[in-house]
Amino acid sequence: MKVTLFAVLTLLVCPPLVNAQEPLKPLRAGIIGLDTSHVPAFTRLFNNPKADGDLAGITVVAGYPGGTDMPASKDRVAKFTEQVRAMGVEIVDSIPKLLEKVDVVLLESVDGRIHLAEAREAFKGGKPVFIDKPVAGTLPEAIAIFEMARKNKVPCFSSSSSRFGADLRALLGNEEVGDVIGATTWGPCSYQSGTPDLFFYAIHGVESLFTLMGPGCKSVSRTKTPTQDQVTGVWQDGRVGTYRGILKGKAEFGATVYGTKSVQHGGRAISYEALCRQVGHFFRTGVAPVSAEETIEIFAFMEAADESQRQGGKPVEVARVLEKAKAEAEALLSESTKAN
Repeated sequence: MKVTLFAVLTLLVCPPLVNAQEPLKPLRAGIIGLDTSHVPAFTRLFNNPKADGDLAGITVVAGYPGGTDMPASKDRVAKFTEQVRAMGVEIVDSIPKLLEKVDVVLLESVDGRIHLAEAREAFKGGKPVFIDKPVAGTLPEAIAIFEMARKNKVPCFSSSSSRFGADLRALLGNEEVGDVIGATTWGPCSYQSGTPDLFFYAIHGVESLFTLMGPGCKSVSRTKTPTQDQVTGVWQDGRVGTYRGILKGKAEFGATVYGTKSVQHGGRAISYEALCRQVGHFFRTGVAPVSAEETIEIFAFMEAADESQRQGGKPVEVARVLEKAKAEAEALLSESTKAN
């Protein structure tokens, strides 16, 4: 059989696309903490037979209920456990058993106070872990979680779904806006006893603020009334970003970005699908869409807001809050090493 010069050149210039139609390797996902509405919602998205793109080929196969005495947890864990069981998800009674059955992990427990203990167990499996908001119950615990992930060489990230809403993303790199010189975000705000005020639900609006402003917040001040919880940050370059938590009245999400060319509005949508697509891409690549450093700064911003409240609304330096938290995180890591 003769091979023509044309055929040889064609092979050299246009090599066969052997992987173009190659199916994605199936990934088995496991969920830790079946006490949030995110669990059935995310399971439906990943387990949809018509799932495409970054959702495709990822199936939630196992779940560990977990749960705590927090009302948002104990009052809902049984309901959501039964919902995902009905979707064909196997329910197991420990994190080690879940790790035996899966390739990737979603840590979904609604109570951030137990994330450090759960993450410690999850990281032992060496499998990529997404941690839903809040990443932890305290700032030192958040720092400790990311340090444990680093030491165990486990890809890990955390994020609110607010970060990936289409109308918020449309404000980024928008030529009509120009350079972002300030932003205001707002949304429903509620608290949970035992957790810093903004960690539980205000995290959505705070994450949107950092999505627009980027990291680099220098100081934080807070004003809290029966109807509003307002936190203002001053960035290193002089820009100002504000989060307004709505405690009473019409509560909806939104954002305003102040640019060098115009003022634009958006940020009304919270997209579970957009978040899950980011999680799916992370599971495939190991590349986090949000850095550990930015997530830690977000939680330092919220901790500084709590400290400002304790000081009657005075500005609090984020760097000082971080310095103190890092020392406490080292103690947590030392205790963890001794326990293991």
